[in-house]
Amino acid sequence: MRKPHFPQLLRLPVMGALVAATATALASGPAAAGTGFGPHIGTPHSNSSNWGGYVVSGAKGKFKTITGSWKEPVAKCTKKGELAAPWIGLDGWGDQTVEQTGVAAYCHGGAKPEYLAWYEMYPRNPVYYSNKVSAGDTFTASVTFKGGTSYKLVLHDVTKHWTQTRTQKLSARNASAEAVIEGPGGYPQFPNGVTFKNIKVNGHLFSYYHPRKLTSSGFVPGPLHGGTFTIKHR
Repeated sequence: MRKPHFPQLLRLPVMGALVAATATALASGPAAAGTGFGPHIGTPHSNSSNWGGYVVSGAKGKFKTITGSWKEPVAKCTKKGELAAPWIGLDGWGDQTVEQTGVAAYCHGGAKPEYLAWYEMYPRNPVYYSNKVSAGDTFTASVTFKGGTSYKLVLHDVTKHWTQTRTQKLSARNASAEAVIEGPGGYPQFPNGVTFKNIKVNGHLFSYYHPRKLTSSGFVPGPLHGGTFTIKHR
C-alpha cells in the first residue's frame, strides 16, 4: 500500500493489508483485523448490540448537531485484535449511515493498546489521524449538519493541544444522535470505564430528549444526569 500523500491523515481501509509505518502516521490499526465502526446492530430493544451508551431518535432532519467530551480511558488488552472506541455522532440508529468521530483503543499485539483518533462517514472507511493520543487525554468533539449533504466533524485533544476539523459530504437522514462506546472487534478491558460529559444535541443537554439506554454485549451505561453518564463493563 502506498504511503498517504497528505501529511496529517492516514487512511486505513476496513479490509486490507497491514499499513507500513511512517514517521508521521501510525503503523497499524483496525484495518489489520478487518474491523471498523458503523450503525447499531440488533433490534431496538437488544442488549447484545455493538453500541453501549445512549441514543435519541426521531423524524428525518430532527438532529442537526451533537457535542460533548470524554477522557480517553485506560485500556487493557486481553487478546489480539480487540477494538473499542468512545465516540459521538449522528445517524446509525435504524439506518445505514453514521457521521461520527472518536478515539479507539486497538489491541494490535501484546498487552499494550494503540490509541487512534479518527472520524468516519459510514459506509465509507474510517479515517485515522496521525496525531499522537494517549489514555488519559481529554477530548471534546462535535458533529454538525451544515445543510444539503455537508457535515463538519471536529475532534480536539485538550491535553495535547491539537484540533482536527473536517468537512465531508454524505446523503444522510439526521434522524438520530448518540454518545456510545462501540466494540466491533471484541472488547479490551477498561478498568475505570469511560465518562461522557456535557453531551448536547441541538444545543440541549442530552436528557432533554429522554434518550434510550443501550446496553451492549460488553458495556453498561449508568444513569444519565443532564449530559453526563459513565459506561462500565457488564
